[in-house]
Amino acid sequence: MEFQTLYQELSQSTEMIRALLAGISQEEAQIKPGADSWSILEVVCHLYDEEREDFREHLDFIISTSLNASLHRQNGEWHRIDPQGWVTERKYNQQNLAEMQGKFFDERRKSLEWLKSISNTDLETTYTSEFGSIKAGEMFACWVAHDNLHGRQLVELRRKYIERMVGSFNIQYAGDW
Repeated sequence: MEFQTLYQELSQSTEMIRALLAGISQEEAQIKPGADSWSILEVVCHLYDEEREDFREHLDFIISTSLNASLHRQNGEWHRIDPQGWVTERKYNQQNLAEMQGKFFDERRKSLEWLKSISNTDLETTYTSEFGSIKAGEMFACWVAHDNLHGRQLVELRRKYIERMVGSFNIQYAGDW
């Protein structure tokens, strides 16, 4: 696995996310298709928190553990995260969409800049804890896969948006969803 390939994927998925959020109003962003579903706004808030508190910080933790240095870690230990709990705890669906998009894309810009600065890192560097081991390359790959997961989620939410927007018009001709 090459660092540059993962970097390019993360950079491209940033633009995919940006495109999927284009034209969505605050009201539309807050619609939840079901009781157990996330809204578009909740996805954006989740991406923002994951960018700051999970992937960049944990990748930095893995690589800096071997170097005894840190560029972006918030603290000296691997910390637990609670993405599902944060949805209600941090009132994701009550946030301002434009503000949260700005925050996410600003954090992503910082992440991409930081990643450029560590492009020669050893992706085989491994961190082992009571929960198991993870390599730097695995964490980076998970970051990319996480974007794809939520990209798919945003596509599905956009589909629901289109279905509501067209009202009684039948869109079956477009193909099976």
